Amino acid sequence: MANHRLWAPWRLEYLKGEKPSDCIFCSKPALGDDEQAFIVHRGSSCYVILNAFPYTSGHVMVAPYEHLGDLRDLQPDVAEELMSLTQRSLGAIERAYGAEGFNVGVNLGEVAGAGFAGHVHQHVVPRWKGDTNFMPVVGDTRVLPEALPDTWRKLRDAFAEAPA
Repeated sequence: MANHRLWAPWRLEYLKGEKPSDCIFCSKPALGDDEQAFIVHRGSSCYVILNAFPYTSGHVMVAPYEHLGDLRDLQPDVAEELMSLTQRSLGAIERAYGAEGFNVGVNLGEVAGAGFAGHVHQHVVPRWKGDTNFMPVVGDTRVLPEALPDTWRKLRDAFAEAPA
């Protein structure tokens, strides 16, 4: 039997639990360089950003610019834009990747799995029939066919084509 290795060195930071000391949902929009920050679309009160440690290619997060930790703290217009950009994300990912389904969700609080519990954000994860195999279960490894800069370009272009 052949010995196969799958290398994912970019995941080491995540696996070691090293996290930025600042809030990524506050610092990334402030960079002023959406390509470097992996922000694929900006709205007036919310924006769409690639997940740096995605479950699948095209995994984005929708977050308000304002640093709030709970959905209940969002003003109605911000909550409306959060949902609107989530809906646009579905269309953009569908166009760019041909997703057959989605997981959409918010983890509120650290015990619920929120990596950045102090800044509410909604995940949009594209899914395809048969996309889960033994790797995530046995090897705690996800196989992604594309680099984040390529994903950023695809989704930025797909958002530009999406109806507002």
